[in-house]
Amino acid sequence: MRGSDTRQGSLFSYVNLDNRIPAKHPIRKLRLVVDIILSTMDAEFSSRYADTGRPSIPPEQLLRALLLQVMYSIRSERQLVEQLDYNLLYRWFVGLDVDDKIWDRTTFCANRDRLLNDDVLRIFFDKVVHFARWRKLASDTHFSVDGSMIEAWASHKSFVRKDRNKSDDDKGQGGPGGGRNAEVDFKGESRSNETHESTTDPSARLYKKGKFTEAKLRHITHIMSENRHGLVMDVETTPATGKAEWEAAERMARRTLNKGDTLGADKGYDTEEHIKAVKAMGVKPHVAAKKTGSAMNPRTVRSKGYQASLRKRKLVEEAFGWAKTVGGFRKTRFIGTAKVHAQALLTFAAYNLTRMMTLFGWREELLQEKSACCA
Repeated sequence: MRGSDTRQGSLFSYVNLDNRIPAKHPIRKLRLVVDIILSTMDAEFSSRYADTGRPSIPPEQLLRALLLQVMYSIRSERQLVEQLDYNLLYRWFVGLDVDDKIWDRTTFCANRDRLLNDDVLRIFFDKVVHFARWRKLASDTHFSVDGSMIEAWASHKSFVRKDRNKSDDDKGQGGPGGGRNAEVDFKGESRSNETHESTTDPSARLYKKGKFTEAKLRHITHIMSENRHGLVMDVETTPATGKAEWEAAERMARRTLNKGDTLGADKGYDTEEHIKAVKAMGVKPHVAAKKTGSAMNPRTVRSKGYQASLRKRKLVEEAFGWAKTVGGFRKTRFIGTAKVHAQALLTFAAYNLTRMMTLFGWREELLQEKSACCA
């Protein structure tokens, strides 16, 4: 018998969100891990809110929503709030009931900025790392470091001379027609970070790595990963300068490594100054040696441990690849190095959590269940 295509809204609804999520979906166990971590941060959250006034969006729900935005490649807060309105899985993960009203986008952003700082997200990131160490997923002695350029939320038109007449900015001068987005001709103009700065993001710098590549306004994010599974152990974000990668690697080594540990890196770190600084900490540098003029000890280069570090060093590239393709971190959505650093901490915390989902076999359980249903 053919069913009728009738549309009649129900007067009452008895939807249990927990029953709508597949029993072996990996996000169930991920939510459990995230809830355990957030429960240990209650004191940090309480210190950032007043005891009186109107209740805000719970910080636990804010962080879960931000994790969803990274893991499911949601490109904006507007789209995140929209999808929270109709996606039952998203509602369940964040902690919202079926009939709960979704926050306004501006309210969500205003509350998010309270958490978008190095302190809260650094604590969350460190607790994710501690969980990985507790489950013995991370190496204790062998690590790799690398840095990658993050495009700033600023255009070339905002990169203007520091000694300009600022009253012209209000008049909209700068090209034919004037206005908010006036045309600008850069041809023949010499621009550098010493004479120019961005009016949108003053901490962004014009930077490039390759000789024949384009220079853009960028920040640099640096990460240190362990060599067993490629989990990210530390994160640092700096302005784009020529020595930023070496200096950030040394700061992360002081925070994370112990004497006798190894630290791998690519040829860009093969400088006498950097290798001496790493050795002074008691850490063994396993930097990819240049063909000529290398500062690496030839005896170290011939060792088996060094060769193993060079093979494992490529795991750090996988973290950056995930962050830029899935995590939406190719170009930041925030202004200022501090907020870009907070975004980096959240992005690589999400990477560690999704990587652990694979290492624990949570994804395989769901795939096996689907295969059994189709067989």
